[in-house]
Amino acid sequence: MIKDFTNIEYLKTGNKRQRLAYIQLSELEIFDTLKTYTPILTGTIPIEIDIPKSDLDIICHCPNHQEFYTTLIKLYSDQNNFEIRTGFWNGLISVIAKFQLEKYMIEIFGQDQPTQKQYAYRHMIKEYEILNAKGSKFKEEILKLKKQGLKTEPAFAKLLGLIGDPYEELLKYKI
Repeated sequence: MIKDFTNIEYLKTGNKRQRLAYIQLSELEIFDTLKTYTPILTGTIPIEIDIPKSDLDIICHCPNHQEFYTTLIKLYSDQNNFEIRTGFWNGLISVIAKFQLEKYMIEIFGQDQPTQKQYAYRHMIKEYEILNAKGSKFKEEILKLKKQGLKTEPAFAKLLGLIGDPYEELLKYKI
C-alpha cells in the first residue's frame, strides 16, 4: 500500500529526521501558506533514504509563474541564504527558491503541472515502490552509494542495472 505523501502528517511518526522535518515545516507553516499551489514534500527524506546533507524538496503547481515568484519572495526572502531563480526543467518553465532553516535547506520548486505529475513526485513514488519490493539490503546499498556521492536516481539505476538516462529509465522500471 502506498503511503499518502500528499500530507506531511506521516512525518510525525517517522524516524528522527522526519520528525524534525515535520517540526520545522510546521513552525514555518509552509504547507498552509502554499496550499493553493498543492505542495508536496518529495525527495529522499519522505522515503527514508536521506543522508545528512539531504534537503527538503517541496514541489508546487504554479499556473502563474510571476505570481508564484512574487509570493515566494514575499513569504521567504527574509530566510537565511534565500535565493530564487526561474529556468527550464523537463521542458517547462520552473521557479526554484532555496533557503536555510535551522537544520535543513528548503527547496521550493514550482511548475505549471499538477504536483502528482511532476518528475520529483513520480520518481519518489517509484523509488518507494522499489524499496518496498527489494527490502532492507537494497535500501542499505542505495544509502551506501549516496554516501559515496551518487545522486538518488543514478544509485537506483546502478543497482537495478538500468542503461541510459537514469531519470527516464527509473520511471519505466517494472517491479
